Amino acid sequence: MKNLPILNIQQFDEEETLSNFYSNDLRVHLKKNAEMVHKPHSHNFFLCVFFAEGIGTHEIDFNIYNVTRGSVFFLRPGQMHSWKFTSIPKGYIFFHTQDFYEFHFLNKKLSQFPFYYSYENPPNLILKEEQLDAIEIRFKEINNECHEKDAYKNQKLASLINLVYIDLSRIYTTIKSRKEVFSSSYLQALSILEETIDQFYKTEKAVTFYADKLNITSKHLNRITKTTINKTTTELITERVLLEAKRLIVHSKKSLSITAETLGYNDYAHFSKLFKQKVGVTPLDFKKKYETNS
Repeated sequence: MKNLPILNIQQFDEEETLSNFYSNDLRVHLKKNAEMVHKPHSHNFFLCVFFAEGIGTHEIDFNIYNVTRGSVFFLRPGQMHSWKFTSIPKGYIFFHTQDFYEFHFLNKKLSQFPFYYSYENPPNLILKEEQLDAIEIRFKEINNECHEKDAYKNQKLASLINLVYIDLSRIYTTIKSRKEVFSSSYLQALSILEETIDQFYKTEKAVTFYADKLNITSKHLNRITKTTINKTTTELITERVLLEAKRLIVHSKKSLSITAETLGYNDYAHFSKLFKQKVGVTPLDFKKKYETNS
């Protein structure tokens, strides 16, 4: 089995795409890129997709989400996903690099938006019927602008995606389970922590290591994670390790023992015990189950 493919923007539409931004009618996009998008893959960019019609499922990092009219999904770089549809979808999709957005908004980060500030936040929402038209107009305007050759194109695209992210953030934060608003310093620390875990989780598992990287105490770091996402720092580190373990188990040719070593566990028995404790099955059983259901 091949390693998980990581797609970049230039792979999708050589004639139309910018080097750091892409937009398309969803039906056209899925048809032109069918060989890529229906198999598990990840991206090196941010992705946002709106469904005006369609029924199916969207698997994101081993979690299954239903696709229906009004579904919107947000993906960050590195997240693994794939689609399955039982009816032909209709809508719009766009993606862009981090630099594309942050170059035009020097004092803003994509992590300001609730669906991007933490991997712990749900990567989706379902619009109400009365919200659909306004959001669809936003996506359509983005797509139209992307395929025109007018002056100040990048500037306008950046402004348009900023507007749609603001509109979607307002809707996202009205959902009961997502209403809490935390201090900007806590959210920034959480974002930096997740980036740091991404960088070092294979070799560093201790909370003290990450606290030192953020120049705060372990106690305060745990206070931040418990307040914002109700998890300990250790839980975040372990979850990141297990997510990568799942990816490698189902998409790598490496043996399970080599996979464990890659993630910093020289004792496979210890790794297997941890995996079963947290996931509920052994790594081998997880691999078999995923292949059976795929």
